[in-house]
This record gives sequence, structure tokens and C-alpha cells, in this order.
Amino acid sequence: MAGSVSASNEFPAARLNDFMQLNDSTYQVTISPENVPINESPWYAFQIWSDIPQHIYLKLHYTEHEHRYNPKLSDNGDTWTEMATDLIQLDQDSVHATIQLDLTPQKLWVAGQEIEDHRRVGDWMEQFKNHPSVSLGSAGTSVQDRSLYYMNITNGENKKKPTVVVISRQHPPEVTGYLAMKAFIEKIIEDGANNGFLDKYRVMVYPLMNPDGVDLGHYRHNTGGIDMNRDWSFYHQQENRTVAEHIVSETNKEKNEVVLGLDFHSTYYDVYYTNDETVEVRIQGFTKEWLKRLERDLDLEDINEQASGYGAPTSKGWFNKQLGAESITYEIGDDTPRDFIQVKGHLSAVHMMDILLKYGERWKLYK
Repeated sequence: MAGSVSASNEFPAARLNDFMQLNDSTYQVTISPENVPINESPWYAFQIWSDIPQHIYLKLHYTEHEHRYNPKLSDNGDTWTEMATDLIQLDQDSVHATIQLDLTPQKLWVAGQEIEDHRRVGDWMEQFKNHPSVSLGSAGTSVQDRSLYYMNITNGENKKKPTVVVISRQHPPEVTGYLAMKAFIEKIIEDGANNGFLDKYRVMVYPLMNPDGVDLGHYRHNTGGIDMNRDWSFYHQQENRTVAEHIVSETNKEKNEVVLGLDFHSTYYDVYYTNDETVEVRIQGFTKEWLKRLERDLDLEDINEQASGYGAPTSKGWFNKQLGAESITYEIGDDTPRDFIQVKGHLSAVHMMDILLKYGERWKLYK
């Protein structure tokens, strides 16, 4: 409590380390990461309110790194609007930001991105529980015993179908990548049940790889203090190990060949991290055709592809080295418009399904 203004971090995905009053009209929230060193992703989420209606200035004070995410506001934690830029003022070195808020006794939610916590991801999945092409389950649990959600999407049996694996949210603040993944999967479910794709292919989805980090409001890491996307050769982290074992067990049991692995992330801009010519893939030419179509249909001057070899022990390398699959890290910008994310996610699914159906026999994917 500071004067007549209060703040709270008592909800999943919150990040608020301290709150104080600086003067009659200015307050400060302090934001610190779960541990250091850490990637520059200073996530914050808190509720704030006042006993009486008043206009205040609120300083976002970061103990590490500089301001990255402009605030999103909500009166219920589910519906969000982006704060007007003229109400946000960066300090001279761009480290901290001061925002203007109109407070009332009703709690106002303030967050770096929309909150998509463990419960909300589960709620999104539940809408498909009665869909004939979708089965919902769990790959296991996180260190803090949260479910590692799993969706299986296909028509009929899984047996011997070439398989696409999709993962998301290894890094908690990367909500825009998760939104793209949602749009991508929703389009597969909507169209794939009728266009023949799900008759021939299986899609395995792990939409929330780091549920503990998400619900604890972490910048980057899981409860082990580790970047999970640097653990795919080691399996030191329970979440990586559990999901990897689940993928291998499921596909071996059903005699599936994983042909494509997609990992949805967020960064400062939209980019696709792909494999260069040193990496052998089964569906040769898929990525080039896929990105060419997206560039055309999204009317982009440059699709922004960055190709590389294996490098760090990331999911992209694991999908290829362990499963022989084509692998792509699908990154969405922090500030990419949400309607564009939706369109891009839908088109990505449409063209993926079309290309795999068109060239599946050429690649000898069908047994």
C-alpha cells in the first residue's frame, strides 16, 4: 500500500518485485529477473488500483536491462488494449519508462504482453475437446507439477502417418509467437479435417513448454534457471526431457516419421530461422516453397529468412539431428499487429498443408 494507490502480484504470470510512492503523483514498480545472466526480456505484469479516482505517473524501474515491452492494459485479464504511445515516456538512457494511468477502485491489469498463462492455454485447448480430429492429453508434468499440454490432431488412426510436431512458449514472455501458433493450429483443425491433410498426416502439438516459467512471470527461464532452448542435447531440464521422450515414444509406437518440426517464438521482429544447405532434410525444397508463397500472399518485400547450421542445442537442431525432420524456428515480432499475426498464422497452415499434400508422394512420405 502506498497512499491511496495499491498494487498486486498475486496472480499467475505476475512480475512485480517492489512498489513504492515517489511523490504526490508518482509511483514506482521495480522489475527484476528470476536470475542472471539472462536474455533481455524484462517481463512485467501486475494489478494496480486506487481508493479514489486519480491520474498518476508510474515509473517502470528495471534492475537489469532496458524497457522492451510497451504496456498492455486490461480490466479483466482477458481482453487487452495497447497503451497509447503518448502516455509512455522513456528516460534519457531508454532503460526505464514512465507511464500515465487513470486509476479507479477497479483493479487495472498492466502487462508487457497479453497474459496467456497455464489456465488460459488449457481453456483454449478445451474448445476442441469434442472435435473428431482432435485428442487432448498431457506429455507429463513440469517441475512444479503443471501439465505439459499435448494435442494430437489427425483423422482416424495415427499409424504410419508422416507427422508434423509443433511446440511453443519455451520462453515465457514470447506471447506473439504463441498467438501465431494458435492461429496456425486453428486453421489446421478447421481446414485439415476436410481437405485431405489430416487423412494423410498427424500433427502433434505442445503449446506450453515452460508452464512454470509462464505462471511465475519469468523473463526467460524455467524453475531450473535455464533457457530451455539451450538444453535440447542435454535433457537436464525435466520439461525438455519429458516432451522429447513423449515425441519419440509416440512416433515410434505408431511408426510415424516426423517430417517437419516448428517452434514458435517471439523476438524484436518477424523472422524465420531455417536450416542452411549443410543440413540434410527429407522434404527437400519445402521451406523454400513455403516461404516463397508466404512472401507473395502477405505482400512482403522480404520474408526475412536467416539460415544456419546446427549451432546451439536448440529445438531446431534437435528436430533434425534426432528425428531427421525439416525444422524451422518461427519468430514473431513483439509489436507485430495482432490481426497480421492471425492472417500470417492461417496462411502458414494453408500453405504447409497444400505443399505436403502436393509433394508427399514425390518425397515418398506415404507408406
